[in-house]
Amino acid sequence: MPATRLSIFPLPGALLFPGMHLPLHIFEPRYRAMVSDAMARDRRIGMIQPNGDGDRPALYGLGCVGRIAEVEALDDGRYNLVLEGVALFRPLRELDVTTPFRQVEAEILPVAQDDLLSLGRRAALESESRRFADLQGYAVDWDGVARLDDQSLVNGIAQIAPFDAAAKQALLEAPDLEQRAELIIQLMQFFGRHDGEDRVTLQ
Repeated sequence: MPATRLSIFPLPGALLFPGMHLPLHIFEPRYRAMVSDAMARDRRIGMIQPNGDGDRPALYGLGCVGRIAEVEALDDGRYNLVLEGVALFRPLRELDVTTPFRQVEAEILPVAQDDLLSLGRRAALESESRRFADLQGYAVDWDGVARLDDQSLVNGIAQIAPFDAAAKQALLEAPDLEQRAELIIQLMQFFGRHDGEDRVTLQ
């Protein structure tokens, strides 16, 4: 796909996966400006994790384009948003801009419509998810889970599971749904062998 200009929101620990929804509360002036700009243009924001510290940290090599699906403008200028994950993107280069928010030239990656799990992987993921949920004391509607399509199941778990930012970035960067599901299973097994106070890390 051709490169596109994309405003980015480099927020540590807040990952968005295609087809999923991410609620955000926007209060910083530069990101309030970014939302106003997005609403006036194409409602798109690039969610990507910073890979470092400082005011303009380096970025990870993969993020997710979010479309503003819901927006509530508050009286004091803040926003409550719900972003819907549209597609993954790679930042190619950062643009020299006058806006207070950062912008990149990005390659939007095609969405694999026929990305499915093998029956064995689906069964293993559901089984490990039940074990993990029981271990963590989560209440889950397993009938509802069973009705989810493969992408909604895998990306939904990847987005809400209590793994650390590096682990979630690894899930985002998995080359296909099958490998993302396998990594989720490995992370759940790893997490299940540790005390509940620990955080899963790949660093």
